[in-house]
Amino acid sequence: MTALRAINPLVRRYGPKAEVVEAELETIWKEPSLDDLTPSTRAFSEDSLVKGRVISVGKDQVTVDLGAKTVGIINTREFDSEEDRPKAGDEITVLIEELENDDGLIGLSKRKADRKINWETVVAKHKEGDTVRGKVAKKIKGGLLIDIGVPAFLPASQVSIRRTRDINEFIGDELECEIIKIDQARENIVVSARKLQERNRERLKDALLSEIEEGQIREGVVKNIADFGAFVDLGGIDGLLHITDMTWGRIQHPSEVVKINETVKVKVLKVDRDRERIALGMKQLADSPWKGIAERYPVGSRHKGKVVNIMSYGAFIRLEEGIEGLVHVSEMSWTKRVNDPREVVQLGDDAEVIILGVNEEKQEISLGMKQLEENPWDRVSARYQPGAKVKGVVRNLTTYGAFIEIEPGIDGLLHVSDMSWTRKVSHPNEMVKKGDEVECVVLAVDTDKHRIALGMKQMRSDPWEDEIPERFAVGTEMDGKVTKITNFGVFVELDNELEGLLHISELAAEGADKPEESVKVGETIKVKVIKLDPKERKIGLTAADA
Repeated sequence: MTALRAINPLVRRYGPKAEVVEAELETIWKEPSLDDLTPSTRAFSEDSLVKGRVISVGKDQVTVDLGAKTVGIINTREFDSEEDRPKAGDEITVLIEELENDDGLIGLSKRKADRKINWETVVAKHKEGDTVRGKVAKKIKGGLLIDIGVPAFLPASQVSIRRTRDINEFIGDELECEIIKIDQARENIVVSARKLQERNRERLKDALLSEIEEGQIREGVVKNIADFGAFVDLGGIDGLLHITDMTWGRIQHPSEVVKINETVKVKVLKVDRDRERIALGMKQLADSPWKGIAERYPVGSRHKGKVVNIMSYGAFIRLEEGIEGLVHVSEMSWTKRVNDPREVVQLGDDAEVIILGVNEEKQEISLGMKQLEENPWDRVSARYQPGAKVKGVVRNLTTYGAFIEIEPGIDGLLHVSDMSWTRKVSHPNEMVKKGDEVECVVLAVDTDKHRIALGMKQMRSDPWEDEIPERFAVGTEMDGKVTKITNFGVFVELDNELEGLLHISELAAEGADKPEESVKVGETIKVKVIKLDPKERKIGLTAADA
């Protein structure tokens, strides 16, 4: 029975042909007896390493003589390619996976044997805290798998001292790491690249801070980019290259100038050793374009540029790389009231300008566009002399008066005090409406301030000079209408737009504490003139029956 059990796996494999069984046995043992066919498995145990010699290599399995008249099988799937498979006669070390598989043979693994050998080699050679180097193989849950002779786990938090959005970018890279844990029972090693980088960086940082000085020119590698600038690794510490120090010209984002991992040349602008901060600059490697600016752009000279930025108060014109000037809204048109610069220019437009002022210290240039055209106000004083009558359209109303357009782009101000000789005008809309055509008299012209004063009441003579003193002499009695009641008296309309004041002390009703107790608005009462002051334009009244 023992002999039959030894032959049984071959019989099941090849069928009942005795000659086939005998031929197979001939390749394993030379003329063995049936008693010798019983495998002696007492010397083998699962998960142990044994050496054997390859008997044959088939399509699906590799047969290995383990000695002691024992045969084991390796599945060919354990080999990545045919070239990796051993050849008949090769001596190999294998791991026993199972003492008896479905075919009654010993199941072997070459891959697990290699892993076990490598594990024993690595743990014999290294301990926790040692430095190892390996290639990142793939990403797994929680981190990366790195080959240091055996697969080791590199947690995502320990990959680098720098933040990274995707650790996949490290796959294929060779990293130097520190062993932080060896688990013998689970045959697991955890490593950290970050710890090693932190120690190395601390050493480099101390060396750098001891020697770096303001004004030095250094090379660094761009490691991170933010909206406000880029962080450049100088070797142990990052310096900040602010967006304003990248170029003399205008940029919207640092990525227009530098790229991640790019090596750049920078100038050290400031070193704060206590806070371990370094300010860097790139534009400072070249002379400022503002140097000698006044000679290149003298006041009054004409230049062409491009609109690069528009704000509510004006437009910035680039005259050359790094040199921009401002055209204020007030300098865009002689006649048009520009509320938004986009009414005149658009971003990217070519523009011709005149230099109005240069401040090299503040790096400012004021520009003008309206100065390219004739100033219509230069001829206003000749065309509109004081006393001249003009016609215009009410363009706008304010609390203090009305703006009258007397020609395109030329407005005059009709002040409320110049609307009527006799009426107390509280708001200009009591006299004129927007869009009305009115006739006025030019009172004054200020070409420097671009102002024209207009008067409406001056279209006729002042009635206070002759007409009113004659018609409303002291002692004159007449009927009048109450228009307004105040705490000190009553205003009475004597004629169209002409009012007199009936003081509370002059009211007829005796003992009246309040004017409204004696009269009502709209009521017609009889009054008498008791005071006339043409200079102050005031008429004092009393009740006629008082």
